[in-house]
Amino acid sequence: MQTGFAFTKFADRLASIADVTPDDLDLLARMPSTISHHSSHENIRRKGDRPSSCALLLQGYLCWRDVELGYGQITSIHVPGDAPDLHGIEGSGLDANLSALGPVVVAFVSHDFFRHVSRASPGLCRALSLAMLADASLLRNWIVNLGSRDSLTRVAHLICEIGYRLRAVGLARDDWFASPFTQSDLAAACGISAVHANRIIQELRRRRLLQWQSRTITILDWPALVRLAGFRPDYLGLRDPHSPDQHQAAETLATADCHLLASQ
Repeated sequence: MQTGFAFTKFADRLASIADVTPDDLDLLARMPSTISHHSSHENIRRKGDRPSSCALLLQGYLCWRDVELGYGQITSIHVPGDAPDLHGIEGSGLDANLSALGPVVVAFVSHDFFRHVSRASPGLCRALSLAMLADASLLRNWIVNLGSRDSLTRVAHLICEIGYRLRAVGLARDDWFASPFTQSDLAAACGISAVHANRIIQELRRRRLLQWQSRTITILDWPALVRLAGFRPDYLGLRDPHSPDQHQAAETLATADCHLLASQ
């Protein structure tokens, strides 16, 4: 990978779910973009937008937020390396706001570029399709999290998910990482009140599972937190080097989607 390559995290993200070759990295290195800085809770996209570019997250955290609800329910959180609106390549209007959780740096990359690399590289086409499939799987799991888990387990599961995803792009070392949310944001992501979110964080501290200081989360006992959450990361679609067949079904679906993406 090139030193100073602006899209290292995006390459890391794709490599976490599919094979990425040196030729693929050369294609990504030619990615034209417009770099933009945004403040906390600023909308990057708005419901109903039909953008002609994808928002590639370089620094910070983004979330999809349902604007129809008064408290602004958060329906997914995205970490550096993600392209949260990649599905917009299909031309459909957005159904929620894409908002910043804290200050963010975003690269806007044209849909035409992604269509070009999908035609030029079957490997990148498959990786992009797998990324979209992973986003869909992530959303399904969030529905389960909100509908089937109690509030303590819900919060623990979300923290496990964020930590695991950050590990995949090298941003969660020694079991600590920058928190993607305030406690109010955590409440909006877990469908609870801010007061209840604070109580849950205090309970996780009391059990010595984590420390939450300012905007930093440190996991003190990862196995115990995973057990409490019932967290199984297979829905994230991340590659396990010890299980080469883990993603066979997803690869089959991605191959079919790849043909559609390249034909746009």
